[in-house]
Amino acid sequence: MTETLLTLISAALINNFVLHWPLGVDPLLGAQRQQVHALGIATTSLMLVVGVLGYTLYQGVLVPLELASLSLFVFLSLNVLLITPLLTLLTRRLPQLSFQGLWPLVLGNAGLLGLMLINAQDDKGFFHATALSLGAGLGLWLVLSLFSDLRQRTLDNDVPLPFRGLPIDLISAGLIAVAFLGFTGLIKT
Repeated sequence: MTETLLTLISAALINNFVLHWPLGVDPLLGAQRQQVHALGIATTSLMLVVGVLGYTLYQGVLVPLELASLSLFVFLSLNVLLITPLLTLLTRRLPQLSFQGLWPLVLGNAGLLGLMLINAQDDKGFFHATALSLGAGLGLWLVLSLFSDLRQRTLDNDVPLPFRGLPIDLISAGLIAVAFLGFTGLIKT
């Protein structure tokens, strides 16, 4: 139980998929302010479902049949096939949030594929894969929220002309990454 909790905290704060491994940067820079929480919920849910299903398929089907070399094809297919039903389900369950137009941002998130490949490579068990999937999704949601607030602050302030737009966004993402370095010593192995 302790290992599972440490994996969850580590994936969310220390080994963040957006800041530590730049796997989920696409939605970070492409999300609109009003879509941040919808994108966070959608990505967290998809990471949890795809991470667990990907691990189960890899360990339960591909490895026993000696088809592990097809894992990338299976993971990409699983990712694409589950996006639309999940967004439809979330739209029905949470009508107050707008999930319209999130399909390209969720599809282009390399963090989903990276998560499935890491779960397949590190065979530490089902609960570890589940904790890593949930922690990665929650960490991405946290970074999306923080980045959205920081982006709003830069829009409200007088930023020099050469730094407006993407340059100040990249500087802001770098500052958030440096702030997250403070969590590095949180968990000692």
